[in-house]
Amino acid sequence: MIDYTGKVALITGGASGIGKALAEALAARGAELIIADVQADAATAVAASLGGLAISSDLSDPAAPAALIEKAYAWKGRLDLVCANAGYGRNKRLLKEPFDEAAMNLLAVNMFAPIRVAQAYAQKLTAAGQRGRLMITGSENSLSLPDAVRRNGLGLYGATKHGVLIMAEWLREELRGETMDVHILLPGGVYTPLIAKHIPDPANLPPEMNIIMPERCAEIALKGLDLGLFYIPTHAHLADDMRPRKQGVIDALAALGLTED
Repeated sequence: MIDYTGKVALITGGASGIGKALAEALAARGAELIIADVQADAATAVAASLGGLAISSDLSDPAAPAALIEKAYAWKGRLDLVCANAGYGRNKRLLKEPFDEAAMNLLAVNMFAPIRVAQAYAQKLTAAGQRGRLMITGSENSLSLPDAVRRNGLGLYGATKHGVLIMAEWLREELRGETMDVHILLPGGVYTPLIAKHIPDPANLPPEMNIIMPERCAEIALKGLDLGLFYIPTHAHLADDMRPRKQGVIDALAALGLTED
C-alpha cells in the first residue's frame, strides 16, 4: 500500500463523484490535496473539508491544463500524483450530432485535457529532477459499447473515452518508464451526480445496472495504483464486453482467408 503522507495529489473534477471520492481516499492515506474543478464553490468546499487547496479550472480552455499544473506545483513545490479525472457525458445520436461548440468542449475536456495535463506535468517533473504518477480516468466506454447504454446516444462521449485510452497507451510507450508512471482508470457504472439526478435514492438502483458507489471506485483505483497496474477496471463485466470486438476481428480474418496455417 502506497503511503501518501507528505505527498501532494491533484485531482481534476474533484468536486464531486469519482473525483471527490478519490480525494477523500487519498486524504485518508495522508495526502495533501489540490481540488480542481470548473465548479469553484464545490471545489472550495471539498478542499476545505480536507485541509487542501481549491483551484477553479475550466479544462475546455486549451491553456487551462498548463496553468493548472503551474498553480498546483507552486503550492508545495511538488506534485506526486495527478488524477486527470475531469469529464462529462453527452447524449446525442451521431446522425444528429452537430459537432458544435459544446461537442468540441467535450473532446477538449475528456480527451485532450488529460494529455495536456501530462505534457505540463512532465515538463515540471523533468525541470525539478523529480518523478511523478499520473492516473487518467477513462471509462468502460473506452473498451466497448456497453449493453447498458446502447440506446443512450453516447457515440461522441464513447469516442472521447476510446481516444483518451489509446493516447494513454501511447504516452506510456513514449515515456518507457521515465519521468512518471501512467495508469488509466476504467470505471463501469458509478453512482455519480449524473445518475443521482435520475435516481435520487441509491437504494432504488436496479441491480442489473451493476452501479457501484464512488467510494468503491476510489478504493479499486488506489488498489490499482498500489499494484502498479496500467489498466484499472472496476467491474468484472468489462472483459466480457470486449470479447465481441475481438471475435469480430477473428471472424473477419477467417472470412478473408487471412488466418495462419
